[in-house]
Amino acid sequence: MASQQVTKTPFQKILDPTKIGTWNIVRRPPVENHSIIQGKPREQNSNAFKTHQAKEGTRLRKALKALTHGKNIFAYHNIRTNQVVYSLTRYLENNTTLKQLLYHGKKTVPARLRKDMWVPYFSVHFNDSKIGLRAYHLLREFSMQRQLSPPKEMITITDAWIDQKRPRDPKGAEDFLEKYKDKIGRIMPKHHRKRAVMDQKATSVADIAAVLKIQEEEVQNGFANGKRGYLTPTARKRRRAARAKEEQVAAEQAARVAGLEQALSSEVVEYKVQETADTTGALEDQGVKILWRDLHDARFAEAWPERVRHGELELSRDHVMPGQKGVRSEVLAEGEFRERTEQQQQGEKN
Repeated sequence: MASQQVTKTPFQKILDPTKIGTWNIVRRPPVENHSIIQGKPREQNSNAFKTHQAKEGTRLRKALKALTHGKNIFAYHNIRTNQVVYSLTRYLENNTTLKQLLYHGKKTVPARLRKDMWVPYFSVHFNDSKIGLRAYHLLREFSMQRQLSPPKEMITITDAWIDQKRPRDPKGAEDFLEKYKDKIGRIMPKHHRKRAVMDQKATSVADIAAVLKIQEEEVQNGFANGKRGYLTPTARKRRRAARAKEEQVAAEQAARVAGLEQALSSEVVEYKVQETADTTGALEDQGVKILWRDLHDARFAEAWPERVRHGELELSRDHVMPGQKGVRSEVLAEGEFRERTEQQQQGEKN
């Protein structure tokens, strides 16, 4: 009697498209040797082959970003200047990030980003990409407006500013007080003024709280509900052409993602690249989830809308934004940010 072969179903593993953009296989996807490039077969060590492979990696990363485009906003801050930049990906892109850094004087805008100077700050997650893109636009507008036209109280010499900037050594502190004690209420010198304007660590948290408050009114007024007013025949024709082009681009991007899944999968493991579902329930009913590297940074905002849920980011030494920290309750705070009382903590222990 011939033995029957039992086919084993490969184990299926889901990959988050926001977390694999920095993988080498994504940056340099596999391309067959002697592929036709620029009209002739190329060796894998040739410059034309390497350039083609890098371009394919750029197209693949764009396809991965399209799966969750607008649903996540990631904020990073500079550990030296406390500048804050926003990104739609878990990693900082050089060109997109440098556009957010305004010129405030000599050596205030770097030639390129340094991965050791920019660290994750917080991430904001939405259920609707239109609402997320609107929040991203407002955050960048608020940041630029504050830097180009800073409030007077931000760049004014005060007693608190003198106490903060006063040197530690007695001689330096004496000279500093003699120089600035009679200038309280005046505008800071240029060197100190640019540092004050570049420090956005506290104001960025206040900005995201204000943006979410603004969006509550916009959502109630029908923003992002898909309904539009009257369109002329020409406008409808342009819309149909744009939708047809979007469908064509989406099909090409889906084919690239499918090719990546096939390259990663084997007989044992089958990989699927798709958006991971939120298991906390924080994104239901137009909810918003904010994950913090340090949960106490949420105190920079005076109040938070009721639909906001707070959580923590995983600890990571990498420059790439990590995911949510796995805790027992998943959501550490909701509504207005308040700490648990001692009675509540004792009740949880019991």
